Amino acid sequence: MRIDAAQRGKGLIWMFVLGLSVFVPAFGQTGAQEASTFTSPLHALLPASDVWRASEPPRQFLPETLFEYINGAAESYISYDFRELIVAQYEKKDAPSATLTLEIYDLGGPRNAFGIYGSERYPESRFIPVGTQGYYEDGSLNFLAGRYYVKMMGYDCGPDAEKLLTAVALDVAGRIRGAAGFPAELAAFPREGLVANSERFILRNFQGLAFLRNGFQAGYRLDGLEFECFIVESKDEAAAEEAARQYLDHFRGAGSAVGAKADGWEFQDKYMKNVFVGRRGRYLYGVSRIPDGRQDTGRAYLGKLRSGLGGPQSSAAAGGER
Repeated sequence: MRIDAAQRGKGLIWMFVLGLSVFVPAFGQTGAQEASTFTSPLHALLPASDVWRASEPPRQFLPETLFEYINGAAESYISYDFRELIVAQYEKKDAPSATLTLEIYDLGGPRNAFGIYGSERYPESRFIPVGTQGYYEDGSLNFLAGRYYVKMMGYDCGPDAEKLLTAVALDVAGRIRGAAGFPAELAAFPREGLVANSERFILRNFQGLAFLRNGFQAGYRLDGLEFECFIVESKDEAAAEEAARQYLDHFRGAGSAVGAKADGWEFQDKYMKNVFVGRRGRYLYGVSRIPDGRQDTGRAYLGKLRSGLGGPQSSAAAGGER
């Protein structure tokens, strides 16, 4: 639930320099930055437009105040190490009833930005070429670019809404520096049967397990079968070996009989059905939700994952928790 206009301005000190609005927060909370030292780099990402004008100064939210703007969703963003949000409000110069809300979320790294973006997109969304990827639906345009997740909502913009929002999105995307593209690990997922745009990144508690971090997953549909493939990255081979041990011990403790195979392990789980697991280098990988009678598909995709991970290793500097 978004805060009202009176709350939005509370705790902010505004300064106007050379015609550009710049603000610093007068925080009263312990641990917040001092007003005299605060500078937001997100101001440089705000667009310049001949179509829109600011209807109020931009607002800034940090982890400790994000709930004031997106109360119900704040924890999801914070779970991806959210750093800062800037919110800007605009009105159309020739039609002030048409308004635009622009939100720029800084997640600290491309992986984390992809994580929250991936959790909110749908495979059936209508995707557009903005930033790394964007999608448009009913007056809203969201896109991923580097370490940022950008969300835009237009109101009363008429039939040109998509065109108007896309122009602003391209402006913002053009101001974002850094490597574009999805996490390198996604290239390891087999292409056959992959549900396009189903890939996700989970920073912590992958599959609900506290000891698994930096997990990727993707959905598959093949010959009437629906299943998932996953990849979990560790900092090095020893850490991946320990993650595999903990993973298998967890399911043994839950009553699963884990069988060792030449290329990994197999077991059954009440919720994930037949599961096939392997380890290569610093990666733990697997296939889950395979029903009885289709185990050969699970084994085949485990081999495909292993082959996909045999290529160049991605840089540990890409982000994610260690």
